[in-house]
Amino acid sequence: MPSLPSVRSPLARGPVALAVAALTAVSPAAAAPGDGDGREGTGAGPTVVLVHGAMSDASAWRGVTERLQRLGHRVVAPANPLRGLSGDSAYLASVLDRIEGPIVLVGHSYAGAVIGNAAASDPDVEALVYIAAHMPDRGESVEELNGRFPGSRLGTAVVPARYPLPGGGTAVELSVAPDRFREVLVAGAPARTTAVMAAGQRPIAQAALAEESRAAAWRTVPSWYLVATEDRAVPPRLERFMADRAGSRTVEVNAPHFAMVTHPEAVTRLILDASAGRAPADERDTAAAGALAETGPGGRAPATAGLGALALAAGTALLPAARRIRPRALRDRARR
Repeated sequence: MPSLPSVRSPLARGPVALAVAALTAVSPAAAAPGDGDGREGTGAGPTVVLVHGAMSDASAWRGVTERLQRLGHRVVAPANPLRGLSGDSAYLASVLDRIEGPIVLVGHSYAGAVIGNAAASDPDVEALVYIAAHMPDRGESVEELNGRFPGSRLGTAVVPARYPLPGGGTAVELSVAPDRFREVLVAGAPARTTAVMAAGQRPIAQAALAEESRAAAWRTVPSWYLVATEDRAVPPRLERFMADRAGSRTVEVNAPHFAMVTHPEAVTRLILDASAGRAPADERDTAAAGALAETGPGGRAPATAGLGALALAAGTALLPAARRIRPRALRDRARR
């Protein structure tokens, strides 16, 4: 896949406020099964839906999923077909339709285009989160967007191959050469981790990248954006352009394209901000960072945490009803 001004608002809380928040927080309940209508329950808070992009699968979200689940959030990470933008979006829309209650919809890379289309007709989607992702407007394609700014190395790293179509004939799909996978997509991650990712990558149909978007949910739904400043697949300048155009609440992280693999704590924190309808905390907020500290990609947070961790947990668990109201209020203002 060739894939505002930043709002930086540190969480300023005094010791008393931290203590009160920690003591009064109510953890979101784990989702209960639906009542027999085929729809999934979500408990008190929103369901977080994590959508992977090209050359990937849902396992790329593992570190983020573990962190969200430890904090009591329901997470769904569906498989993205990667066969065509309209078909992929329709499939995701069917997944969303099975979820009861508010949804925070997260997309990485090409999946940014998918969530922007799937969410356009779903009133339960109250926040969109883009992780180094494409945000095409109506009539734009991922391919066209990625060519607007220099910096992508995907053009020299992709390997085309033909695959059979159900109705006969063949089409072209793209993957990344295994020996270029780490350099282009996950620079900085352990070689063993990237070798596994390269072996299990899911190619994307070339037609999906060229297909024009039919909707742009970010025009009416509040959005958050993580700019990966070391991205060699989607140029960081393009990421900033798209986030600025959408008026997204933005944070920048020194991460490669697969930021959720190398920096799952930063990605998780942005998702929590979107769930609460608040501006991202400054990346230098060490208290928040400490709450999601890790020992490496996919590592676990310490069993014991200080007051900063309690404050973060409290911020994501307090007043679950506010999560349903605040993002919708932002969306209503955008529509006016």
